Amino acid sequence: MKKNKRIVLGIMLLSGFIYTCKVTQTALKRDADGKIIVNTNPSPAYLSPEESMKTIHLQKGYHLELVASEPMIHEPVAIVWDGNGRMYVAEMNTYMQDVDGTGEMKAVCSVKRLEDTNGDGKMDKSVVFIDNLVLPRMILTLDDRLLVNETNSNNIYSYRDTNGDGVADEKKMVFNNDAINTGNLEHQKSGLIWNIDNKIYVTVENARYSYDNGQIKREFLPEGASGQWGLTHDDYGRLYFSAAGSETPALNFQQNPAYGRLDFKDQYNDEFQAVWPIISTPDVQGGVSRLRPDSTLNHFTGCTGQSIFRGTALPNDARGDLFICEPVGRLIRRAKVANTAGKITLTNAYNKEEFIASTDMNFRPVNSVTGPDGSLYIVDMYRGIIQEGNWTKPGSFLRSKIVPRGLDKNIGRGRIYRVVYDGIKPDKKRPQMLNQPSSELVAYLEHPNGWWRDNAQKLLVVRGDKSVVPALKTMATTAANPLARIHALWTLNGLKSLDEQTLNQGLKDKDASVRKTAVWICDDKLRQGNTSLLTTLAALKNDPSEDVRFQLALSLRYAKSDQSKALLADVLAQNNNVPVLVESQKKYQSAIDAKAASERNAKLMAEADRKLVTEGGLIFKQLCATCHGADGKGVSIGGKDMPAPPLASSKDVTGDPQKLIKILLHGLSGPINAKTYPDVMPALGFNTDDYIASVLSYIRNDLGNKASTIKPADVKKVRDLHASRTKPWTITELESSK
Repeated sequence: MKKNKRIVLGIMLLSGFIYTCKVTQTALKRDADGKIIVNTNPSPAYLSPEESMKTIHLQKGYHLELVASEPMIHEPVAIVWDGNGRMYVAEMNTYMQDVDGTGEMKAVCSVKRLEDTNGDGKMDKSVVFIDNLVLPRMILTLDDRLLVNETNSNNIYSYRDTNGDGVADEKKMVFNNDAINTGNLEHQKSGLIWNIDNKIYVTVENARYSYDNGQIKREFLPEGASGQWGLTHDDYGRLYFSAAGSETPALNFQQNPAYGRLDFKDQYNDEFQAVWPIISTPDVQGGVSRLRPDSTLNHFTGCTGQSIFRGTALPNDARGDLFICEPVGRLIRRAKVANTAGKITLTNAYNKEEFIASTDMNFRPVNSVTGPDGSLYIVDMYRGIIQEGNWTKPGSFLRSKIVPRGLDKNIGRGRIYRVVYDGIKPDKKRPQMLNQPSSELVAYLEHPNGWWRDNAQKLLVVRGDKSVVPALKTMATTAANPLARIHALWTLNGLKSLDEQTLNQGLKDKDASVRKTAVWICDDKLRQGNTSLLTTLAALKNDPSEDVRFQLALSLRYAKSDQSKALLADVLAQNNNVPVLVESQKKYQSAIDAKAASERNAKLMAEADRKLVTEGGLIFKQLCATCHGADGKGVSIGGKDMPAPPLASSKDVTGDPQKLIKILLHGLSGPINAKTYPDVMPALGFNTDDYIASVLSYIRNDLGNKASTIKPADVKKVRDLHASRTKPWTITELESSK
């Protein structure tokens, strides 16, 4: 943490890089039917921020303002603000600095802290808050501490500046798990977002976290939450995941992952899956099958960095919309979110167009978030390559598109924008929450901007200051705004100060969203066998809101008492016409049955085999389930083809073990059983023999399959035999090599 390396300093004169006025966009050309004419021969050349902004097209009334760019920031991937409105930027400075990803794991990456000192919306002060990191991927502010997780690590550290120079000089481990993550960096956790329920959520892993007296505690979930790069929540705590690996722009948003996964094939349709770039997109993993005749990306592939807009600086009809970044297509989708009888569906806000799209080949939006000023912020990694080196090897389709265009040469840059709208000015009030007493933070729970509500609640819970409990109880029962009552209830719960009288009032609230929240809060009490709330809860089995009845069934799912189980049976019996409730319970019961079958099979195995299968199950649920489905039956959402073949009850899985070992070591390309899938199976040979053996042993002894386990020695034998192989297998090769 060398001080002389850290201060990039400010106030920096960024007149050449930061622009205080809106940039006029180049007009899009349209045909006689009004359809955008695609630029089929775009230049890969680097553009200055001002030049690039002219190529970024937004829907009518919307504009971009530049907040920060190089040389202030480089390779940005995520941003957060502390309670005083200072922005922290995670930089993956070593990400794909050439087409081979040379030196990617060097510990030279940074987290910058940026400030806008004059209130004009442009960052003018920059400090290297933390350096010597390995590809920082998750950041979360607490109070004056910043939580950071790095690539390949499962540890979480807090960093703090104790002497006011803007540089972190205190580092403490707040969560310890020394297991090394050997998966590809694209398949590791992201998120670390503090949700309204005071739980901290991540993608990939079957766990969520919580803050407890200076430490982060882990709570395992029955299923992995799935997802990949990007995680967000709405005003009421509904989470939205995405998975680029399975080309799924949104998933697992029907219910909280604590109750298991739930997705519907029709939660959006194939029209939603289609994307509409305004530029030729030749550098698409998977090749020409991903392109339309006009050479544009035909469906989501790099979906990432999604956010629900919860601010005040865009029109009211944007509040609650889901914005999804698609860096491969150089665009951002705006999705309308609809709730029909408790079931959530998504549609494109525009007809065969996108909210934001660019003709700059280096525009790479990777994240989005609502800021303290009420604006929507966009993180543009601004670079040529957006696919990790495992997919750009010699002989790959991508490499043949990257190198001739020189896309591998555009590195070390990055921009952060905010979206503004004609006639609406972003809020200029700079937060000072870290300097304010807890009594003043309570009022922010009623703020119209979700960023303020979330951060006030988080700070109150982290401080643990119970002097505000009376004010919170008053707000929970009398505030005019239902969102204020919801935040007050959750804050009381986070302070372990929510009494049953206040909770019962929440269960009887006139607003359905408050009643649903109060039922959700009952989860822990019901798990512990509490029966005193059952009388009030029983009255909700006939609640006019399907959302409330659905939450009631979910909260009773893990209840311990006989009365709770009887009430759940009544709720299920009386709501067999509510599809989301019925399907959720059906999937939950299926998961119970599958777990029981797995446990029966495990009892018949030798201890070593049982250990292999158990460890393989954890890996499968965190990585492989993204494309193959948690139950091995494949992923099919939105009317699109499955991204990978199903593995459940499969003769291919229970057949020749050497064939399976070869596939995991070197990957697989081409048709499988006469069906072509949209992506290659990536090579996993960089993992240990134990890792490969455990995953294969799991899929051969679960998911409806039963076959011999595969030992690490079996993997080593095949690995040594084909040590010189550098390309994926094809089915034809595998069949002929028996």
